[in-house]
Amino acid sequence: MRGVVSAACSFETLTEAGYKPEIAYFEVLHELKLIVDLMWEGGIAKQRWSVSDTAEYGDYVSGPRVITPEVKENMKAVLADIQNGAFAKRFIEDQDAGAPEFLELRAKGEAHPIEATGRELRNLFSWKTSDDYTEGSVAR
Repeated sequence: MRGVVSAACSFETLTEAGYKPEIAYFEVLHELKLIVDLMWEGGIAKQRWSVSDTAEYGDYVSGPRVITPEVKENMKAVLADIQNGAFAKRFIEDQDAGAPEFLELRAKGEAHPIEATGRELRNLFSWKTSDDYTEGSVAR
């Protein structure tokens, strides 16, 4: 289960509170690779140790306010759909029908303001994205 939805919600929360989209993007998405790399290298403990004490404390006291028992129950329901085949059935039926739901969801995700902000900021960086992906494209 991915953090894409939570990144979009986090971006929306910050921008709705008056943060500039560029700042929200850096807080939500740009630093994500560093966080994941630290966890990959040494687990959650290393990631927590590597950030400020304020950020670590915030993780302990704020994380449980966001990831509540209800979220865990929703995760269990999603897993059940995967295990009982409901997810695969829905996906296959959509694909067999020409993927209307899939394409609509893809377009909706691409239209999210975090994507436009990210494209603008990444164009300012000296590094470039992979050659197999064209920035902003939804077709494959």
